[in-house]
Amino acid sequence: MRFVHISDNHLGFRQFGLFERENDFYDVFDRAVEEIIEERPDFVIHSGDLFEASRPPTRALLLVQRSFSRLKDENIPIYAIPGNHDTIMRKNTYPPQILYEMFGLKLIGQKNPFYVHDGVFIGGSPYISKYYSKSLKERIKFLGERSKDYDKSILVLHQAIDKYLPYEFELKIGDLPRCFDYYALGHIHNRIIDDFGRGRLAYPGSTEIWRIDELKNYRKKGKGFYLVDLDGDLPDVQGVNLEMSRDVIERNIEFSEFEEKIEKLKRSIEEMERLPMLYLTVKGDFERSFVHKKLIDSLSNISLHIRVNYDLEDDIEGGEYYKSSEGSLSIKDMIKMYYGEEKKEYSTFALSLFDLLSSNKIEDAEELTEKFYEGFK
Repeated sequence: MRFVHISDNHLGFRQFGLFERENDFYDVFDRAVEEIIEERPDFVIHSGDLFEASRPPTRALLLVQRSFSRLKDENIPIYAIPGNHDTIMRKNTYPPQILYEMFGLKLIGQKNPFYVHDGVFIGGSPYISKYYSKSLKERIKFLGERSKDYDKSILVLHQAIDKYLPYEFELKIGDLPRCFDYYALGHIHNRIIDDFGRGRLAYPGSTEIWRIDELKNYRKKGKGFYLVDLDGDLPDVQGVNLEMSRDVIERNIEFSEFEEKIEKLKRSIEEMERLPMLYLTVKGDFERSFVHKKLIDSLSNISLHIRVNYDLEDDIEGGEYYKSSEGSLSIKDMIKMYYGEEKKEYSTFALSLFDLLSSNKIEDAEELTEKFYEGFK
């Protein structure tokens, strides 16, 4: 038996406010559906964040309707959970995925915590915040017990695990029951395959480059989905790569080589079919206005978007100059540094609140805040 494991499409994400980037996410999802139909799996598992937000734009909703309708016509059912982006974290509310039940989607949640497909147990839970981790662990334990009646079983979660995301996680690796054959995870955008218990644990990653810090893993492992064969003693997991809609270029440029490197980059870009995204770091002793003007004059008409970090010598006198993994000042890094390890609970709350407010989930942010401050009453 073979199935597809896919996650984190983030449909409706308009990166940097660019319509072109929103279209890129739609285009790669279209290619994923084409590849799935070509592979002819027995079913599809989607482990969360199909959409960028719990109230997706109309185009995203219609695209998914058309795509899932095609899969239904090919007799390929979809088993899915909502992730943190497309979950409405309030009681008696439904994620947008529920709209597609008539198109072959089977939503895994509180009402239907598991399904059985041709003798294979498929159970899971929607994304649950770290502040409700007790409830999450209880659900996982329940699913582990129910799965023991079946020869093959799959656990579907949209959670970060400490082994793979040490700072911002909801579960520790030891919280997972060891009785499943395949752990279909979502939330982490990099591809990960690991042995765990009697089976394999996998994050297929996002299908498009959502953040620049995904670029290194993408170059090494690609982006797309996993094709999983359950017939052996250990699941066989193969990556199916999808072509990105445009190049994403990251460069570190020493100012002493600035003119030469920019001309070389310009010639390279002029050979590309579509306008690339540029992430540049310029290092050295220079006038920022000069570098900025040169970059705009040379590259703005042949690139979709340019983000520049100026790493100036003696830019900050005294103290350390902190940078994120993207090479620019990060609010999340500032939060982590402010609270440190001693006040990790505060740091986790602040980071979760920042994510919700950044996604315009005001009501969810209010609920999270109320829950956090209940501990001080």
